[in-house]
Formats: sequence, structure tokens, C-alpha cells
Amino acid sequence: MDKRFEFKNAEKSAFMTDATIIVDKKTGVNYLFVRSGYGAGLTPLIDADGKPIVTK
Repeated sequence: MDKRFEFKNAEKSAFMTDATIIVDKKTGVNYLFVRSGYGAGLTPLIDADGKPIVTK
């Protein structure tokens, strides 16, 4: 079974915080996922023109 999302560049730091770049293999769009304690957030990465960063 193909997995749609690829996880890259996982970084962990102190205080239960980590950041991961996630690539959607279907669209190529890159997302930043950050988790800290009990909270988390996900946002698309954008370039200087405000367009999503796409991995081909």
C-alpha cells in the first residue's frame, strides 16, 4: 500500500517540542507540522510570492 504522506526533516528540541516537514506525494505540497506539549499546528509552506512550496 502506498502512503500518501512522506515525513522529512524531523527535529526535536527541549520541552516536548518537535517540528516535521510533511510532503503530500499526490500534490507535492510541503507542510510544516509543529507539536509542543498538548498543542499542535499544521500549515503549508509558502515561497516569497505566497505560493505553496511543491516538491516534484
